Amino acid sequence: IGGRRDSSGMEGEAASMADPGGGRIIIGTPCHAEAMTVVFKGRSARVLLALLGLALAVLAWGWYSFRVAPLTFAASPVRYTVAKGANVRTIAAGLRQQGIAISPTRLWLWYRLRGYDGRLKAGTYAFAAPLTVDELLGKLVRGDVLMTEIRFVEGWTFRQMREAIDANPDLVHDTRGVDEAELLRRVGASVARSVDASVDRAEGLFFPDTYAFSPGASDLEIYRQAHRRLQQALQAAWDARTGQLPYRDPYEALVMASIVEKETGHVDDRGKVAAVFVNRLRRGMLLQSDPTTIYGLGERFDGNLRKRDLQADTPYNTYLRPGLPPTPIALPGKASIEAALRPADVSALYFVSRGDGTSEFSDDLPSHNRAVSRYQRGGR
Repeated sequence: IGGRRDSSGMEGEAASMADPGGGRIIIGTPCHAEAMTVVFKGRSARVLLALLGLALAVLAWGWYSFRVAPLTFAASPVRYTVAKGANVRTIAAGLRQQGIAISPTRLWLWYRLRGYDGRLKAGTYAFAAPLTVDELLGKLVRGDVLMTEIRFVEGWTFRQMREAIDANPDLVHDTRGVDEAELLRRVGASVARSVDASVDRAEGLFFPDTYAFSPGASDLEIYRQAHRRLQQALQAAWDARTGQLPYRDPYEALVMASIVEKETGHVDDRGKVAAVFVNRLRRGMLLQSDPTTIYGLGERFDGNLRKRDLQADTPYNTYLRPGLPPTPIALPGKASIEAALRPADVSALYFVSRGDGTSEFSDDLPSHNRAVSRYQRGGR
């Protein structure tokens, strides 16, 4: 008799077992389960590869968009001022108004990804095509602001200096209309004096030079820079001065330096010009300086110094009043400050212009009169 298969035996690729209801439950074979696992893993790998590819595509797009692709300019260059405390979205909106095609979200996103939070610097910038988003943000983080200059000429008066500052369109005019005393207070101006007197005149207290600044800077900062430079130059020259000079303090040396600045026609004569006035002070002689007298005349001076002008009694008329005038008469440069404190070792008491920018120096009045006759009267 043939044997019967056990109900739990395997037949084909599937096995069965009875359930309480008389049915059969088909159970997958191990080979089938392995196949399903392989299918699942294959799908997962494809999904991961797809996600990885998408991520790489996004990174490539971001790299290209932020670090390679140039921004579109309606016109180039664009000048834009970043206010203190401005956020990146505000900056982006302002740049769009100026004609640079960049969205606030795009700039903000790269700003965050680069870790630039709180590092943007205020100032006026010049953006020129070609320029990427990364390069634009780099300028803002480094503070590569646009720089311009203002120049004060040696020998200018303070009035001329102030007119130049007030007329400069790149400065914020915080001091326009402020009187000299208040301006000096805001600047914190001071010069060492031996007498108990405050410095309330701005003449001579600012160093003539070229100053760089970013458009939008306050004019007060220019004044402060120029005053600091003057203090440094004056103190350095005072510390290196020769002995036995007729100055009570650095301020008097500054007054002399301003006279030397206005009286010198040629750079090689500067030390001798200073020596003439120092020698006259030592002897108690009147300085008899035309520039001081002209300064005292103010707006009354019409360009021609007449005899009546020399007889007009002002604090600056050194033909009538002994000693130094009460304040400087101009902005002296470094060379004139140094000459006033280290004059040439000569005994000259007079000088006259030769007409070519140089001067003829004399030790006594008869020699001086002959020089005047020769160079200014045609030998008569």
